[in-house]
Amino acid sequence: MAIATEYSDYTIKWATLPWEINQAFALRKKVFCDEQKLFKGSDKDAIDDQAKILVALGNNGGWHQQVVGTVRIHEEEPGLWYGSRLAVDSAFRKQGQLGATLIRLAVSSAHALNCTQFKATVQKQNETLFKRLNWSTTEYKVIFGQIHAVMEADLSAYPPCHQPNSGFVIKARKRKRINDNSSPSPWLQLPVELPPLAEAI
Repeated sequence: MAIATEYSDYTIKWATLPWEINQAFALRKKVFCDEQKLFKGSDKDAIDDQAKILVALGNNGGWHQQVVGTVRIHEEEPGLWYGSRLAVDSAFRKQGQLGATLIRLAVSSAHALNCTQFKATVQKQNETLFKRLNWSTTEYKVIFGQIHAVMEADLSAYPPCHQPNSGFVIKARKRKRINDNSSPSPWLQLPVELPPLAEAI
């Protein structure tokens, strides 16, 4: 099992450098091909040719170190935007805030680009998370043999973000040591973030 590096904080932003984009694609392959086995070899498709790639970066001392989460957004038609391929590295899901902040920037940055509707297709088990983030379900579909909710964001809950290249910075949730000799682990277990979504955010 991979051990998460102790980062001081995380930056959620649009990917602007080649290494950020490369690591985002590598993370998607790890999650969607290797872990969930939804695709063979690569999950890339034609949407990637026009999509904006967003990344969650682990930081230390103000320096971006590693892509630990990603999502992509694209404009399907004027005003209609979609989010997809939300993934958080398994070693960082206990942070419990990376996926939600990626969603926040995805919708807010599209809102700044004249988005009037923002939609996504969400695995059924993640529907509750999105409802907590002010999304509503419009219908259900079966994709990859699984029930998915077609959902739409309430744009009034996502003020436009006009600086997505710098994005948001969030503090890391520190793990706490305990002095219980009866426990096999020296760490308290924090709530696990919901698993990354298969088809879209």
